[in-house]
Amino acid sequence: MSTIPANLQAVQQRIAAAARAASRDPHEVALLAVSKTFGADAVIEAAQAGQTAFGENYLQEALSKVAEVGARRPDLLLEWHFIGPIQSNKTRPIAEHFAWVHSVDREKVAQRLSDQRPAHLPPLNVCLQVNISGEASKSGALSEEAERIAKLIAGMPRLRLRGLMAIPEPVQGFEAQRAPFRALRGLFERLRGAGLEIDTLSMGMSGDIEAAITEGATIVRVGTAIFGARHYAK
Repeated sequence: MSTIPANLQAVQQRIAAAARAASRDPHEVALLAVSKTFGADAVIEAAQAGQTAFGENYLQEALSKVAEVGARRPDLLLEWHFIGPIQSNKTRPIAEHFAWVHSVDREKVAQRLSDQRPAHLPPLNVCLQVNISGEASKSGALSEEAERIAKLIAGMPRLRLRGLMAIPEPVQGFEAQRAPFRALRGLFERLRGAGLEIDTLSMGMSGDIEAAITEGATIVRVGTAIFGARHYAK
């Protein structure tokens, strides 16, 4: 018997407890269920338990899953978020099939998404991914580039810049986890001070959502704590 509904409830309880501990309203923090490597059955089960927003990292897997879920359960009004690295030659299907993209990290990708967003759809919600830990192997704009790129994105007609996203280097300990999230929030506040109308901090995953919420996360991206250990979708 699946544990997905119970896991979802447990994660929601973690979010609520972390928000209250930070003197925040739990409703300020949205849960994005990261369903990468899990099949349509898992998404449908989570949706039946009340989850509506799902995050995907791998484009081909995501496109087939979105189509299968839509064909099997057209009554489910789900919101799909792309959260993985973006190759510039793969932007069109992302622009066509997703409501949000969290992983925009350079001007070229943003421009292609804007150009390729279908006119009948609302503007694509995007977050600028920031390499907040400065890891050589990690995607994301450097902090010192963020304001310039964010302002360019904000001016693109088929995009709506919502905020910032980061995947910090994994560390142990609550205070150590808080540090990069605090840095991302500082950057977020600077961009708001520069006149950008942004409202989203996409940060925190299964192992560090408490630290992220303490530092102001508005979307936490959780996969393992909901769906279990990763495996390849059937």
